[in-house]
Amino acid sequence: MKFKGIKFLIFVIILYIVLLIMDNSNALLAIQESGKIIKKVAPIFILIIIITALINYFLKPKQIMKHFGKNSGVKGVFYAIVGGIFSHGPMYAWYGMLEDMRSHGLKDSLIATFLYARAIKLPLLPFMVDLFGWLFTIVIIVYILIAAITQGKIIDILKKRT
Repeated sequence: MKFKGIKFLIFVIILYIVLLIMDNSNALLAIQESGKIIKKVAPIFILIIIITALINYFLKPKQIMKHFGKNSGVKGVFYAIVGGIFSHGPMYAWYGMLEDMRSHGLKDSLIATFLYARAIKLPLLPFMVDLFGWLFTIVIIVYILIAAITQGKIIDILKKRT
């Protein structure tokens, strides 16, 4: 098993030890604050692990990659946009699953499209319409979708050049 970020973890642990030696009270305060953050973030990580496990159990990478692989075309872009719009939670929570799918053939352009399409938040649309009106909301959504597709195309072009 490959442990990513182990050097950073070791560095942080060493920093805490140095801080404990130099300034005991602030070190304990920092450890307490870190614990609070871990308590807030842990449920999100657990949920992402469960969702990823369920997806891996029910959907095999070959099934998914036929929709997101090299020959996915317009269908892949459509699924990336829909996935981005319907995805919720903090963006970093999606990174692990996207990286795993990338290792199975998910195109970088579709990752960019997915991440950009996350700017459309379905639960906030009624609030946006109330504040800015229908016309503004529709125009901004169209612009976001165009930008999501454009970002994916730019990634494709840059990828082909390297």
